[in-house]
Amino acid sequence: MQFGIFTVGDVTPDPTNGRTPTERERIKAMVAIALKAEEVGLDVFATGEHHNPPFVPSSPTTMLGYIAARTEKLILSTSTTLITTNDPVKIAEDYAMLQHLADGRVDLMLGRGNTGPVYPWFGQDIRQGINLAKENYALLRRLWREDVVDWEGTFRTPLQAFTSTPRPLDAVPPFVWHGSIRSPEVAEQAAFYGDGFFHNNIFWPADHTRRMVQLYRRRFAHHGHGRPEDAVVGLGGQVFMRKNSQDAVREFRPYFDNAPVYGHGPSLEDFTEQTPLTVGSPQQVIERTLSFRESVGDYQRQLFLMDHAGLPLKTVLEQLDILGEEVVPVLREEFAKGRPADVPEAPTHASLRAVREVSAA
Repeated sequence: MQFGIFTVGDVTPDPTNGRTPTERERIKAMVAIALKAEEVGLDVFATGEHHNPPFVPSSPTTMLGYIAARTEKLILSTSTTLITTNDPVKIAEDYAMLQHLADGRVDLMLGRGNTGPVYPWFGQDIRQGINLAKENYALLRRLWREDVVDWEGTFRTPLQAFTSTPRPLDAVPPFVWHGSIRSPEVAEQAAFYGDGFFHNNIFWPADHTRRMVQLYRRRFAHHGHGRPEDAVVGLGGQVFMRKNSQDAVREFRPYFDNAPVYGHGPSLEDFTEQTPLTVGSPQQVIERTLSFRESVGDYQRQLFLMDHAGLPLKTVLEQLDILGEEVVPVLREEFAKGRPADVPEAPTHASLRAVREVSAA
């Protein structure tokens, strides 16, 4: 099972002192957080994609390419690649290039994002969001798997005898997760292709997460990719930890109350009761995270959101130390207990290449 962190890259004032980091400071902080993730033994760093304030990660492959040059083991991913407003030709080329630079340590999560105005900014109609996601991904898959593509669709100009370059490393496209919080159409798309499904799992109660993942598993089997248990599932989560749970709540409360993603709404207590947000001791985080398996079954990837809402870099790095030293080692051990031997591991470039070699033999 893979453990890691994802960032949304928000530039948010620190509510305890009113200071807002510069864009440069925030971008550099995200790099420092990725390097720390590898240092403490995490498996994955994922960045979002946004094209509007208060967010800065408008070019995930630029950032991930820079991080690739400074890491050795970390899997580099996205927590959203906008399949609806990015040209699938550019996605195919950018992430294949990143594959080569990172020696295969790359996958990506496709999504529609949560910012409606991004559609007209890139010449698209939000009312076509689902149709754009379907058509663009169908083309992306062909571009990665066929050396020469002839294609005609609804939302972009046709392609004639087109070859996307560079070709995927070892002729193995990056593994794709389809990310969604609320859209069953996305779970269906992931199941249809036999791809991974990532439920962000940060705003909704456990029953909603359970229904979405169960739908994906059922449809994965329906489309002939194996048993429901063979489906590849990832979850998000949010945590803030201190040795003493009361200290964690006291320190995190002003950040929660002012956060752009959930501030000025339910109380911290209501939000932690109704969603997977866990603010407390490392042991509380361990117990809450282990409970996710009760909702979705054995799954393959767990990512945590930790650097948001104006939290200072120093605090985030402290959180990563706790996560890497006290939480993840226990989660690895506990999740392994009772995990059937035939539950698949999270796909990597090496494992996908091995499958391809066996199929070609």
